[in-house]
Amino acid sequence: MTTSHCHDRIELTREVIPSSAMAREVRADEDGAVATFDGCVRNHSHGRSTLYLEYEAYESMALAKMREIAEHLHEHYAIDRVAMVHRLGRLEIGETSVFIAVSSPHRAAAFDACRYAIDTLKKTVPIWKKEFFADGAIWADGEVPPAPAASADAETPAAEPASN
Repeated sequence: MTTSHCHDRIELTREVIPSSAMAREVRADEDGAVATFDGCVRNHSHGRSTLYLEYEAYESMALAKMREIAEHLHEHYAIDRVAMVHRLGRLEIGETSVFIAVSSPHRAAAFDACRYAIDTLKKTVPIWKKEFFADGAIWADGEVPPAPAASADAETPAAEPASN
């Protein structure tokens, strides 16, 4: 990490992510904007009630890829600091699974860099999400098992891939 990036925070954790503290950590006197992304566990996926999620990662590779994303942000956007933390293990509904904060002198760069960071993290970082439902579990991007039919006459909807 170069000297100008020594204030970046790139982590995987099994603890609750301190979102507010992270947003404050990236802010410096020269910054006019802090953009954040707070990815949280929702209570549904494709019309089914989600009970909880579990995240697993190839940890050393995930951290390396997250650092690459931060480096790209510094090279391509006029930003100051980056914080990117992803949670692993079991997460309950409402908990933060990933938090990204980017500071910049101007809002456009902060927004653009934050969006690039989450979009690229989801596509390239080896972190996998398993969704748990009352009738089973699936890995995200896997096939959703059909929901039980309400009656013998009811049609079972076609399975769709789980959301990220």
